[in-house]
Amino acid sequence: MDRFNWTSPVMGFILLGLSAHPKLEKMFFVLILLMYLVILLGNGVLILVTILDSRLHTPMYFFLGNLSFLDICYTTSSVPLILDSFLTPSKTIPFSACAVQMFLSFAMGATECVLLGMMAFDRYVAICNPLRYPVVMSKAAYVPMAASSWAAGSMTATVQTSLAMRLPFCGDNIINHFTCEILAVLKLACADISINVISMAVANVIFLGIPVLFISVSYVFIIATILRIPSAEGRKKAFSTCSAHLTVVVIFYGTILFMYGKPKSKDPHGADKQDVSDKLTSLFYGVVTPMLNPIIYSLRNKDVKAAVRNLVLHKHFIQ
Repeated sequence: MDRFNWTSPVMGFILLGLSAHPKLEKMFFVLILLMYLVILLGNGVLILVTILDSRLHTPMYFFLGNLSFLDICYTTSSVPLILDSFLTPSKTIPFSACAVQMFLSFAMGATECVLLGMMAFDRYVAICNPLRYPVVMSKAAYVPMAASSWAAGSMTATVQTSLAMRLPFCGDNIINHFTCEILAVLKLACADISINVISMAVANVIFLGIPVLFISVSYVFIIATILRIPSAEGRKKAFSTCSAHLTVVVIFYGTILFMYGKPKSKDPHGADKQDVSDKLTSLFYGVVTPMLNPIIYSLRNKDVKAAVRNLVLHKHFIQ
């Protein structure tokens, strides 16, 4: 009998996570919870200072505020689910909740790809065309740029999620992941997923390939311009304005390339170890990167450090 004749609608999924490693679950619950609190605190403080400190009302810090808000949204869409799976023996998630979680994670990830490209353009104009910077990066320009990042991320997430969740699922409904990660869900489909593969390939080109190319070209011009600055102090000052962004870009895209670019093991005995490694790498991408972003921008940016100091002193003075 054809397999499609006996498929039934899936009411929910089971998230496997690290259920085969209960000791790791307890350890990672404490670790991920602490990291999540640091993410909320660090990114929350960055959002506050970019709003409250008038000196930070510039395009670069507007994008930074968006990035911080995005990191909070991204981690909140998955971390509570991961923490709950570490504690409860029942790791089921309803079909509708899985779709919402998949949409939010995909939308935030795609938005961040575009937003990092926008931030690279901002640094390019600031360093390579400083005299035109106030005109090119006016409020009428950078607000729509940020809004288009969110819109583009939401649109591609809507397409990818709707294509994935319309598929029939049969047999095993166990997702071998912490969350409803789209690639893990597609493995459960009992229908042709060629359209999904093609649409994801197109999305990868648009949201990964093009931003990486754009950022790379921008930094070629930025570095060339910095090297032409005669004084060492001038070169150092110019590079310091973009070093934090460059560090975030390397961590963000480096983790993605490591996750999806490394070869898969053909040894069945090493499959389990690689499976755990893939899950932990995904966890790094989803939690550690958003935690590092505010730390990197705080350590490498004098304006942010001064704004945070003023915020703390102001709060202390009020008390």
